[in-house]
Amino acid sequence: MSDNHSAAAHHEEHASMTKKKIWSVFWILLGITTIEFIIALVFIPKGIMGQGLGNVLYIALTLLKAFYIVAYFMHLKFEKVGLIYSILVPTTFIIFFVIWMLYEGNYWMNIRL
Repeated sequence: MSDNHSAAAHHEEHASMTKKKIWSVFWILLGITTIEFIIALVFIPKGIMGQGLGNVLYIALTLLKAFYIVAYFMHLKFEKVGLIYSILVPTTFIIFFVIWMLYEGNYWMNIRL
């Protein structure tokens, strides 16, 4: 009987994704994408923002969009451990590889001089 109760509770959590919530997440994602386009097409070309800061903001906004997609459309918001691992593990690898590529690029640049 506890299995049925557990299954019902699990179904209730996923049933909370109503059309209203889906549209809410859609508008959030659209807003984040709009901000990214404004940064790319207005702020950086006009010199309001530097390329380095723009890149950091792109990465942060993209990770925020990834969170929303994974959390709501892949239903991992309802599975806390899965969400944590699906965000932290790839992010850790990405940060590691970016640092590694910067180190290697600096090494090759210094060899050529």
